[in-house]
Amino acid sequence: MDLSLIFTVPGKPGLYKLVSQGRTSAIVESLADHKRVPVFTMDKVSSLAEIAIYTNEGEISLPNVFRNIHKKENGGKCLDHNAKSPELRAYFAEVLPDYDQERVYDSNIRKVLQWYNILADNNLVDQELSEREKRQMEALAEHEAEESKDAEDSSKAE
Repeated sequence: MDLSLIFTVPGKPGLYKLVSQGRTSAIVESLADHKRVPVFTMDKVSSLAEIAIYTNEGEISLPNVFRNIHKKENGGKCLDHNAKSPELRAYFAEVLPDYDQERVYDSNIRKVLQWYNILADNNLVDQELSEREKRQMEALAEHEAEESKDAEDSSKAE
């Protein structure tokens, strides 16, 4: 699931995919009604791949949250984002048990569920890691291996 080309645009509902890009603007297309609109460098667009949810241990990327929902729903749609607060929190606790309940607000959960359903309607949700995510995982593994090697070397030197 490569969400690096799927964006949220402040002031505009829904999700957008990148169609083309220029020096000072980009053309994005709504996943809901397929209308194209320009976004400019001053707009605070966010790629879904860059968004994370707070957990008790740190953060988890939005694509990983979407994978958890996809797994729970067997590829189908999830709970409606207009559900009542206790239902939202109970559902979110099922898909992400260690989410930080103080820093993740109902509005955040509503957005995540709404975005997931939009992606599911457009067949953009799956369990597969994108090439970008695979590269990130490899880089993280290499970094951790280097840190453990450095720690071993320093303990041997003493």
